[in-house]
Amino acid sequence: MPSAPRNHLRAAVAVATTIGLWAALSASGTALANVPIKIVSLDPYTNTTSFHRTEVEPDTFSFGNTIVGVHQTGRLYDGGSSNVGYVTSPDGGTTWTHGLLPGTTVFANPPGIYDRDTDPSIAYDPKHDVWMAVTLGMTGTTGKAILANRSTDGGLTFQNPVTISVSPGTFYDKPWVACDTTSGSSFYGNCYVEWDDNALGNLLKLYRSTDGGLTWSPSTAPGSSAIGGQPVVQPNGTVVVPIDNGFEGSVQSFVSTNGGVSYTGPSTISTISVHGNSGGLRTSPLPSAEVDASGKVYVVWQDCRFRSGCAQNDIVMSTSTNGTSWTSVFRIPIDPTTSTVDHFIPGIAVDKGTQGATAHLGLSYYYYPVSNCSSNTCKLTLGYVQSTDGGATWTAPVQVQGPFRNTWLPLTNQGYMVGDYMSTSFVNGKAFPVLIVARTGTCQLGQITSCKETSAIPVGGLAPAAGTIPVGHDRVLYTGPSQGTTGGFATAN
Repeated sequence: MPSAPRNHLRAAVAVATTIGLWAALSASGTALANVPIKIVSLDPYTNTTSFHRTEVEPDTFSFGNTIVGVHQTGRLYDGGSSNVGYVTSPDGGTTWTHGLLPGTTVFANPPGIYDRDTDPSIAYDPKHDVWMAVTLGMTGTTGKAILANRSTDGGLTFQNPVTISVSPGTFYDKPWVACDTTSGSSFYGNCYVEWDDNALGNLLKLYRSTDGGLTWSPSTAPGSSAIGGQPVVQPNGTVVVPIDNGFEGSVQSFVSTNGGVSYTGPSTISTISVHGNSGGLRTSPLPSAEVDASGKVYVVWQDCRFRSGCAQNDIVMSTSTNGTSWTSVFRIPIDPTTSTVDHFIPGIAVDKGTQGATAHLGLSYYYYPVSNCSSNTCKLTLGYVQSTDGGATWTAPVQVQGPFRNTWLPLTNQGYMVGDYMSTSFVNGKAFPVLIVARTGTCQLGQITSCKETSAIPVGGLAPAAGTIPVGHDRVLYTGPSQGTTGGFATAN
């Protein structure tokens, strides 16, 4: 085996040393939280164009005993990151490895042709035994190409990227990938990617692969304006794409019943009313979606309709069995509607072997205990609730990590950032969100190691528990437009 270049060996030693130090601090109780965490990755880059050390915007996927997560590494002010990193556990969350995607940006090893990489998502195709990390390669501040890095060794290493599509002089944004993992499906092994073309009014784009991500072809899609979708695949092979409209004023869905050859839609899930978070935090009412073993689709987002005057957000949910007809929106009862707590950036998970009235759901999210705060006084915190009865009842919230100050985070042109979305996955009945956690720091652009924001997992996962708080028939108190968007909506990268 050829030896690694000396600079990469030094980087690996530095990362390993720092991860060990941060893990020791977390285990010793220095972190203000009631869930022990383990640091699993750290930004190793030193280019002065980025905030270091920062990792933001994770996605995760699990299959069998393997969990893979992807995240931006080295966030830039005006879009994208130095590269996309990944973390992998092959043994149900006991041990973890980490790495950086090759062939993407000029900072990758080997280097790629793009200046930045962003918007990572991860999926697994069991028919071809391939993990796929899909990202957006950027030239300058423009989303230029949708890339798929493939792994054929269980997510331990990734190959140079396959190019799914190159922008024709426009501006691609927010890709997401999902694969058909049901062996009895007519389209078993198909993988599906969606994104939007921001320069064409957030025009929806949909592509598919039938050969493990080696080649991709466009789907016939309605000419709709949309952003921030998360495709899911039902056991019968139907693809459902919950997604915001291009103005983030409603959640809608598109459906394919022919293996991604064509899609119909949009079907309306709900309008959106959202409270803009205080403290200049970058958030957006983008949906998070999952599907259970029966094919029931769960979609959540942040929404203020159940709060007087749209003063705070709750996490709300709608479900569907066919992707076209959706239930009325209901509020997940994390806190009373009279509380000061503001909830946002949800990541929903469904234990894949469960369904219907016994479906095990996990929900990770961020929150402010008091919504009216400043960038120096907001107490940004990670929370978690779960349900073992398909969302009928929920546990009391658990503080997973935090609080953090917003000023510890990288400041983007749309606000302080932990990510436009987050993610949770189940393995052996336990939930494993990849957490973006921060420590005290100045977080200045180009000042290496000034930021201390990294990826972590809850040690041993979050164990299942039955809920005791029922979903109520909460009264809608606000039906107007979104209010006070101080952090700005995430309309690009």
